[in-house]
Amino acid sequence: MVLDNLSTHSAGALYQSFPADEARRILRRLEFHYVPKHASWLNMVEIEIGVLASQCLDRRIDSYGRLVAEVAAWEKRRNAERARIKWMFTTEKARTKMGRAYPKPAVKSDRVQRVKTSVSRY
Repeated sequence: MVLDNLSTHSAGALYQSFPADEARRILRRLEFHYVPKHASWLNMVEIEIGVLASQCLDRRIDSYGRLVAEVAAWEKRRNAERARIKWMFTTEKARTKMGRAYPKPAVKSDRVQRVKTSVSRY
């Protein structure tokens, strides 16, 4: 199961939704895979497809078999190089580019600040 890193996406959520024996039965059949915390996984996939297109698919490939072999060779080399995507689109950049979708948060209330301070002590 592929999940984002939202705190509600956990095994504990199954125990909240199902009786304990049913939650355990379901959990035995699942393997959790979390998407990256600091980037949009879909954007990362799109970036990697762009890299594939420019490094491997930027020419005519005459057969499906050749295409499969070329992509497999590219993938093997890319994995051997341990290629990474450096995510550089910060929240501030998002607010600048898409202000309506990423409005600046209101000034924190005193209560929120006290809660944050007490949580950070742990």
